[in-house]
Amino acid sequence: MLELGQTQQPAAPNDLIRDVTEATFMAEVVEASMTVPVIVDFWAPWCGPCKTLGPQLEQAVTDAKGLVRMAKVDVDGAQQIAQQLRIQSIPTVYAFWQGQPVDGFQGAISQAEVKAFVDRVAAMNTNGVPGDDGLGEALAAAEEMLAEGAAMDAGQTFAAIIGEDPENAAAHGGLIRAHIALGEFDQAEGHLLRLTDEVAKAPEVEAARAQLALAQQAANAGPVAELQAAVEADPDNHQARFDLAAALQGAGDLEGAVDHLLELFRRDRDWNDGAARAQLFTLFEAAGPKDPVAQRGRRKLSSMIFV
Repeated sequence: MLELGQTQQPAAPNDLIRDVTEATFMAEVVEASMTVPVIVDFWAPWCGPCKTLGPQLEQAVTDAKGLVRMAKVDVDGAQQIAQQLRIQSIPTVYAFWQGQPVDGFQGAISQAEVKAFVDRVAAMNTNGVPGDDGLGEALAAAEEMLAEGAAMDAGQTFAAIIGEDPENAAAHGGLIRAHIALGEFDQAEGHLLRLTDEVAKAPEVEAARAQLALAQQAANAGPVAELQAAVEADPDNHQARFDLAAALQGAGDLEGAVDHLLELFRRDRDWNDGAARAQLFTLFEAAGPKDPVAQRGRRKLSSMIFV
């Protein structure tokens, strides 16, 4: 087992693998996962399978060379966290990305499965993705067109990039967002259905899919003023608050939408099978990891869940 303070190439393990307590969970896992995926190993000294799985995870995380980090949580000293995450047996492993658990497993698995899991989580980290075969300028130009409201021109540029590089996930995501901006929801859905499995799972496409879902919801939401009045008349009208958030998002008020969903989660986190939390995840995914409103919302939601 790697101990804090040791060094090993290609990176110092204490930069990648840490022992985490309830007091440090927010900083070392939730907040740290905003920039790099964090794999959390829930274990205990008396757990036999944990003694095999832990070193396997540590080696795979070290081999990932900084694309993923690892937090080791002794459940005997972190019972509140274990309860909140509904951990019923150990070893249990969760992967956190951008403040939320996104993958995981229970029990001992083979070394090959451990490596595949860590590789899958590390692939979420796009911070160091290399170049784009010279198409970066075209992508940037298309994104600028879309931001300026020239959705049709942007869509044509994204389509041209796809013609040169059919697996360019950023271009596919951009084309879907161009369809959304033009109100062409059916075309956006059709394009999603035609994607290969690999491209469909790319972060750029997942974000576009989330934006499409939000746009469709906003199209069916009532007028903002009426929904606002309903919420003011009855703050516990959860459906009205949920619909108000959708209408605000559709009107471009992401901050207002996030605030109302956070308030709904605070009032009743289990309402409609956790609809507020699920909708927040969709908003965060659509906005992207660098959006300041989404970052603030993730931190606040995480603090409400884990503290």
